[in-house]
Amino acid sequence: MSKSRKIDNVIRIVSKKKPQTDFKYWQSQPYEKRLAIVEEIRNEYHNGNKQRLQRVFRIIKRTQS
Repeated sequence: MSKSRKIDNVIRIVSKKKPQTDFKYWQSQPYEKRLAIVEEIRNEYHNGNKQRLQRVFRIIKRTQS
């Protein structure tokens, strides 16, 4: 059920003196689209991290001297 996502080409000219954020863009999007993107990012994160390092624990008994 993998949907291919279309990325729109957008060019903006911005001033380096004034920091820009994506907040206005995401606030202008409907909540359904915002939620869908968050879900997609979550799925990519969880499905992309299947291979992990194996944890090995060793118990060492210490004697007091």
